[in-house]
Formats: sequence, structure tokens, C-alpha cells
Amino acid sequence: MRDHISRLFASSQKKQRLIVGLMSGTSLDGLDIALCRIKGSGISTDVEVCEFISIAYQAKMKKRIQRVFAQRRVDMMELTILNEEIGALHGKLVAEQLAEWGIQPSEVDCIASHGQTVFHAPRSFHQQMHRPNATFQIGDGDHVAKACGITTLSDFRQRHIAAGGEGAPLAMYGDYLLYASQECKRCLVNIGGIANLTYIPEGANFEDVVCSDLGPGNTLLDAYVRKYFTPLSYDKNAELATKGEPIPALLEALLAHPFFELSMPKTTGPELFSLQYLEDLMASIPVVIETTDCKAKTPNGLAKTAKVYQHVDVLTSLSILTAKSIAKGIKACIKTANKMEQSAVTKVEIYMSGGGVHNPLIMNNIRDLLPRYKVQTTETLGLDPDAKEAVLFALLANECLAGSNAMESHISQNTHDKPVVSMGKICFPD
Repeated sequence: MRDHISRLFASSQKKQRLIVGLMSGTSLDGLDIALCRIKGSGISTDVEVCEFISIAYQAKMKKRIQRVFAQRRVDMMELTILNEEIGALHGKLVAEQLAEWGIQPSEVDCIASHGQTVFHAPRSFHQQMHRPNATFQIGDGDHVAKACGITTLSDFRQRHIAAGGEGAPLAMYGDYLLYASQECKRCLVNIGGIANLTYIPEGANFEDVVCSDLGPGNTLLDAYVRKYFTPLSYDKNAELATKGEPIPALLEALLAHPFFELSMPKTTGPELFSLQYLEDLMASIPVVIETTDCKAKTPNGLAKTAKVYQHVDVLTSLSILTAKSIAKGIKACIKTANKMEQSAVTKVEIYMSGGGVHNPLIMNNIRDLLPRYKVQTTETLGLDPDAKEAVLFALLANECLAGSNAMESHISQNTHDKPVVSMGKICFPD
């Protein structure tokens, strides 16, 4: 038996494993690194986040990723080279961070590398129903493994698609393993570039869990800020959006998007909710935004007395869009629970994570839309809201290494929802 196979087998037999979870999301802000000590597997999993850091991409690298991100036409040579470079960069950042934390590579059982999503294309987006769901992440796992000298599990989403899923969101696996409760219903929402929800009824089996994307989280906000508030890359603490007022016509048009009427589960991405989509929508309403030459920007046929808005008003509207689409998803889950229990009000614990929790305008709007419920962050559960996604991928790697077939008893066995107990391709450093 090859040494790396022996080491992998030994890791799978341990009572606890040290796993580094990596996440780089659609916000393109950098790499999240979570050093996790994980005990057990399946519903007996326990995780301790020993260290966590988020490392920003350098401006040059971020711009290179943006050129290929969510674009239908790209320079294929640039995309191919970036696949290798992102993998090597992520491995280098892990190696440097482990050294700073005083951890030897030999102490780490594996890296769980999500990679960098550059395109997500479920059937609901590409509309070619005879063709499969698809998604593409760059940052090759072999290059991660070689750069840091640690066995790397990567490309998790492809196994989910191969089994008939959409490749996203995958949060339900970790959310269920960590936060399923016999006593209460829980709703966990992550606000990254895209917002997603995991709803777990009390005493739930895996098949009872609802997991779905809800719509744009920060992606439209960030894209608008990058274009109209250069050199800013995002609206820190909603300092810009809180100065604005909502644009009723724009908000109504945004909320009328067919995606919001699709039943859960569903997935989406910046490919659909793009800056181009937003600007086309604004032109069709039309909405007048004040510029240095406002007259030149006024659409033909629009009355001169029409209200002129500011760019901050667009940000306010987008913040409300995010909050309303999240609240709508939560209410849909609660409504279903109410019907099942024949109750007017169902008690649900709501926990938020992701970069969006730092946006007070979004969070306050969500709380206003859900006045009967206490909206908290995952900090209440002992998990840093910023670290959650990286931790969840570490849990997926742990299941791949040490999970057992016993998990299948918690997963639906019907032909349309085949169990996906193990995800991730294994890449060795030697």
C-alpha cells in the first residue's frame, strides 16, 4: 500500500481529526481559512474551531478573477492558467498561516478546499432542460496539496450534481450535523454573495431538512458599489445605503423576478443577479439617477417632473431586496410548519451568518419583517458567523474520510433524491 493511502486510512480511523476548511465565495473578497478539530462523524459530529482568518485577495488577483467570474465569454487561456494559480495560491496561504499558528503540516489530516466559483448554471438558469445542472470552481486541488504538503479534498459540488442535485447550496449537510435539535426548529441563513437558508424541524431526519438559495445577498450591492463608488469594493456597515431611500418602482420590479416564485429548493448566482440585469431593469422602469449631466441620463418620454434618485437610493433598495427575499424564504418554511401543526405561530430559532450579518440595514430590515421571531447570529451557537462556510466544508471532508453508511438512514432513499453521503475528490501532495 502506498504511504499516502496508509496515511489516509489512518486519518479515517482516528477519534478526532485536524482539518483545514477553505472557502472563497462569490463576493470574491478573499480566502477564509478555518482550522477545525473534528470529533466523530455523522450525527455524532462535534467540531471546535481552533483558529480562523480571512485573507483578502491582492487587488491584481481580484481583478483577474473578476474578468472570468460569471461571464459567458472568457479568455480560455486566462481561465486555464487561473485554475492552477488559484490552487497554488490557496495552498501557499494555508502553509503560511499554519506556520504562523505553530501547526506542522504533518499534524493536519487534510485540507477541505471549496475553490473559487466562476460560474454556476443550474437548469433554472440555462433553461436547457435536456442538459444537466452545472457549476465550475477553479483552484485545482492537486496544486493546493502540492503547495502546502497536505492531502486535499476538493471539488465537492460535482458529486452533488452527479447525484441529481444542483451543486448548491451544500450548507444543509453541515447545518444538519451540527444544529439538528430534538427540542426546537431552527432556521440558519447565510448571507454571502447569494443568500441561502437551511430549515431543520425538531427531531428531523435528513430528508426533512429544507435547504435553498433565496436570492441575492451582497452580490448586487457589491457590484453597484464597485462601479459607482470607486475605489470602494463594498458598502461597509451600510454607511452609504443608510443615507438613501427606497425606490418603490425599482424594488417592485426586482421582487417580481420569476426566481422568487420558484419553489424551494432552488439555486442561483451572480450569473442571474448581475449588474447588467440591474441596469437593464432600471432602464426599463425607468429610474432616473442624478449625475453630473442628469438631463443626458433621463430616458426618452419620461416626464421632466419625475423624481430623480441618487446612487445611495439604489443601494437602499437592494438592501431591502435582500432582506425581503430572506424573510420570504423563512416565512415560507414557517407557514408550512404552521399548517402541519395547525398553529397560528410556530416557534423557530433563527440564526444568521456570512458577511451580510455586518450590514445593519439588512439585519434591521429582516428583524422588522419578522417581528415575532428573535433573529440572532451563529455567534449564539458558538460559531463565528464569518467562519461558518469554511467550517461546513471541513465537515464535508470529515464525512468523506470518516463517515459511515449509517448516515444513509437519515437521508431520503427515493429515486429522485439519492443520498450523497460522500463528496470531494482526494488529491495527494506526493
